[in-house]
Amino acid sequence: MISLFRLKQKPLPPLVTDLHSHLLPSLDDGVKTFDESLAILRKFEALGYQKVITTPHINNEYYRNEPAQIESKLKELKELIRQEGISIEVVAAAEYYLDEDLIAKVNSKESLLTFSKNHLLFETNFLTEPYQLKEFIFQLITQGYKPVMAHPERYAYMTLEKASELRDRGVLLQVNIPSMLGLYSKPIQHLAARLIDNQLVDLIGSDCHHLQHVTSLEKAPENKIYRKALELPLLNNTL
Repeated sequence: MISLFRLKQKPLPPLVTDLHSHLLPSLDDGVKTFDESLAILRKFEALGYQKVITTPHINNEYYRNEPAQIESKLKELKELIRQEGISIEVVAAAEYYLDEDLIAKVNSKESLLTFSKNHLLFETNFLTEPYQLKEFIFQLITQGYKPVMAHPERYAYMTLEKASELRDRGVLLQVNIPSMLGLYSKPIQHLAARLIDNQLVDLIGSDCHHLQHVTSLEKAPENKIYRKALELPLLNNTL
């Protein structure tokens, strides 16, 4: 019966670009070695991905990464990819944490790490909506950035109404594939599904920190929430 059900499922649109991962060694809570990076990239390649946009954390308290550090690690990884004959393209940006340090960088118009057409990935604390959020978004857009909020489904303060308001303000929303698979919690999975049902999702990504994360993506095509997400006009493959 299961095999007959699978035969009746519509073919999935291709997803060839992954946004949001932590694949540059020893910069944050992601991979620790280049061997780990390569093993994960081989998995991505086997899954049909052609491009990975990796995004090390930048925050003032734990991961004070600078663009030069990130670019240096990326250069090393690209050389190893070339040597290993891996065909996947890897580029780097950052996942900025919304704190006073980031706000100061924006206010001083310091150059920030972006991807594609000046898209900037950011996250907030998980419990309460930052009081500076709206002003931060306004400043980013005024300076020509395209803000992308990482994993809104994981924030305890997030609602459908807040998500809709953020998009009205010009914020793109990026939902994690592991959230759709229920790997964080049922409430997070439920909110991810509701965001997708209400067409409030612009991008999806792996948020890959280790090999188990990318291995879990093998099960994604069987997941109804993931399948529904791929029916949206996602921006992934335009990056």
